[in-house]
Amino acid sequence: RQETGDWFHIEVAAYPEFHPESPSAAKDIINFKRKVDAGANSAITQYFYNADAYYRFIETCEHEGIHVPIVPGVMPIYNYTQLARFSGVCGAEIPRWLRLRLEAYGDDLASLRAYGADVVTEMCSRLIDSGVKSMHFYTLNQAGTISKIIQNLHQ
Repeated sequence: RQETGDWFHIEVAAYPEFHPESPSAAKDIINFKRKVDAGANSAITQYFYNADAYYRFIETCEHEGIHVPIVPGVMPIYNYTQLARFSGVCGAEIPRWLRLRLEAYGDDLASLRAYGADVVTEMCSRLIDSGVKSMHFYTLNQAGTISKIIQNLHQ
């Protein structure tokens, strides 16, 4: 930031359920604050399926004096095996109720995606109702599912 001034908009990663390599949520907040203090303008979160984790993260950030926009990252559900693998690597929690329901679909991807779109729509609706102004969708080149979620939100 010292070298570039405001020439660039710097957006960093944030982890509502804390980074998998961080020893604790408290240490992860310290690291996030360090990134913001170094000049980040805003952040996009790792995806999550528990909106309450996002709300707690925002409250903690405010308490710690972190005052940049924190855009929630939203991952539509395309494939349970892929989602479980991604979540294992990045530390995103799949709540038990959701994991059990997704596992029950087995190879029925069409039904899994339809159910997943409903779940993600509901979460996005909660976020919007709580005052969230924008979201970042992790598309994975699957724009159709995102279009469905956006249509659902406009109904």
